[in-house]
Amino acid sequence: MVDQTQFRQWGRKVIDIEKAALDHLYQYVDSAEFGQACELIMQCKGKVIVMGMGKSGHIGNKISATFASTGTPAFFVHPGEASHGDLGALDKNDIVLAISNSGESSEILTLLPVIQRMGVPVISVTGKPESNMARLAKIHLCIQVQEEACPLGLAPTSSTTATLAMGDALAIALLQAKGFTRDDFALSHPGGALGRKLLLKVEDVMHQGDSLPSVSDDICITDALYEISKKGLGMTAVVDKANTLVGIFTDGDLRRIIDAEVNLRTTPIAQVMTQNCVTSPSGILAAKALQIMEEKNINGLIVVNQQHQPIGALNMLDMVKAGVI
Repeated sequence: MVDQTQFRQWGRKVIDIEKAALDHLYQYVDSAEFGQACELIMQCKGKVIVMGMGKSGHIGNKISATFASTGTPAFFVHPGEASHGDLGALDKNDIVLAISNSGESSEILTLLPVIQRMGVPVISVTGKPESNMARLAKIHLCIQVQEEACPLGLAPTSSTTATLAMGDALAIALLQAKGFTRDDFALSHPGGALGRKLLLKVEDVMHQGDSLPSVSDDICITDALYEISKKGLGMTAVVDKANTLVGIFTDGDLRRIIDAEVNLRTTPIAQVMTQNCVTSPSGILAAKALQIMEEKNINGLIVVNQQHQPIGALNMLDMVKAGVI
């Protein structure tokens, strides 16, 4: 039986070998070829078509997805399928990023004459600078590793890690060169929690119009409680005659004044409201409003315009429903 200590030892050795492979990769990223590849892709008027067989194909798929989500149009084409019609997706304005650790993938080599006849430049990513793919490409990016983490030297491990890192280096270098922003990123990630955090603004989440709880500062506490109960947000904005926000009254404030035995029917709301309350400007991300609530340890916010007039209200439950939390 193999004990857990041995498993951990083997696992640590894999990490050590792959770390060494990434250290070795640094010299290939810090090369003229890497800069040339970035410039070529920057000038591309079409797409980056990524190709690779086997494990290189799996890595290529991820690289193409990273390109696409960071401002470089790209998609993956399987070399085997390309030989049977999918090469029709290739346009003369495109670039091919061909991946093969050996640099001798027969499926890709078969396609290169056709790709070159179309005038499409090829960037090859291989671990063998003397390979046919390296020799035939316009630009060659080396991902040579000293050893695979597999003790048999057979399963692609260090080499696929190096390839993935090279792809990330290309994508992020291009992202920075293009001035790609968080807003740009959000547009390509509209779904899921990430998209909601990057796209939703307070206006998309807040209660407004007739749903906004708001009372005048000259009414009694009982009338304010009626507004809170009616709107169901656990709070109400308090405004003056110019509709300027002068305070907020919440369920928490109610508990405090009950303990103080304040007369709810005769005491004006202005005497017990929270003045100088925390507010949210319009136009900010809902995630930013959530950050404000968490930092101030509050459950709700009044959204105000430039005249400090309330235009909306939101609470933690709204954030949960919108998927921001």
